[in-house]
Amino acid sequence: MCSHKRCRVAEQHQDQGTATRPEEDAIGSVKDAQIKICPPHTGFIGGLCYICGKNQDEEDFTGVPFGYIAEGLRLSNSEMDRLSGSEVKNLLRERKLVLILDLDHTLINSTRLHDISAAEMDLGIQSAASKNDPDRSLFTLQGMCMLTKLRPFVRKFLEEASNMFEMYIYTMGFKAYAIEIAKLLDPGNVYFDSKVISNSDCTQQHQKGLDVVPGADSLAVVLDDTEYVWQKHKENLILMERYHYFAASCRHSGQSLSELMQDERESDGALATILDVLKRIHTIFFDLGVGTALSSRDVRPVIKRMRQEVLQGCKLVFSRVFPSDCRPQHQIMWKMAEQLGAVCCSEVDPSVTHVVAVHAGTEKARWAVKHKKFLLHPRWIEACNYRWHRQPEEDFPVPGLKEDKGKEKVAEIAHL
Repeated sequence: MCSHKRCRVAEQHQDQGTATRPEEDAIGSVKDAQIKICPPHTGFIGGLCYICGKNQDEEDFTGVPFGYIAEGLRLSNSEMDRLSGSEVKNLLRERKLVLILDLDHTLINSTRLHDISAAEMDLGIQSAASKNDPDRSLFTLQGMCMLTKLRPFVRKFLEEASNMFEMYIYTMGFKAYAIEIAKLLDPGNVYFDSKVISNSDCTQQHQKGLDVVPGADSLAVVLDDTEYVWQKHKENLILMERYHYFAASCRHSGQSLSELMQDERESDGALATILDVLKRIHTIFFDLGVGTALSSRDVRPVIKRMRQEVLQGCKLVFSRVFPSDCRPQHQIMWKMAEQLGAVCCSEVDPSVTHVVAVHAGTEKARWAVKHKKFLLHPRWIEACNYRWHRQPEEDFPVPGLKEDKGKEKVAEIAHL
């Protein structure tokens, strides 16, 4: 049985062919009548034009591959534009946007069986994944010799997000892997259907693009833990905090969640936080754009404005956070703070609200303490970026602050 998306594409092509086909006469066959409307060819499937049946090898045809909708399907750019226009109208009529979802480190975390740590083996993580529990979040992919852990809150996240978005999976992983994970996330095939895009569907090596997603860039929101792969669509991206559950996933960052027998909380974890952000984006786009035609609205400025509200009113100075031979304005942390609405500068002055440092012994750090300004670690900026809310400054202390305060107190006493 074909998917909803595949049926929709097929129906539109059938309607298009019927509408443009000249009337048949006693001499001309159906095939002859169809050939008259090609070229240009709107698309090929299995190497044959789905309108006239001509072989793609005989034609000068460029287009976009859509193998995830139907195997071997390739559409012309003009046909893609036509389908996208139709898709946009349908989405807006249903008050929906498009949500592109990465898999690894965003919705799940996977590891190979031979990479399971000794500590994880002692905790019985592999046997836990084999239990026949409908509510479990740990699974064994037998044919791939892998374990997969669903991120907390993911099922509720998908359920609620599906009311506001047409959802796609988009991963750099292999197709077989992507399909298996889609079955875990959506066992009833309610959310994704055939909308599972893998590395074989990408049109540019090592890059993800919206060119393989019917619809408009102006309606798309992307959730991914890797910014680099979205070079052409950074304005659509909401960067996710990486989900590292297994030991093999965080070899350079201490013990894993599995080894600590901990996990993100469902109530205020990464997916619960981002669901609230998505609800706000949806509301602003559809309900607060009074005076602007729905077809002219764009979700990208909405994302940008919401992000700029996070640190609005904050003025930051960085103290020895960046290499001395680099321009601070070009550093990721500086750019991130500005995207969150903060003003960044190189020198302190009375209007500065925060000094960002990795040690309390620097001159600017001491200035912050003396003038009762916030002195905090760079991780505060990252936390604000992932949580889309200004985080408590006291939760991000700078190393050495207590010792320095103690030394200053001794110096004051000695001076008296």
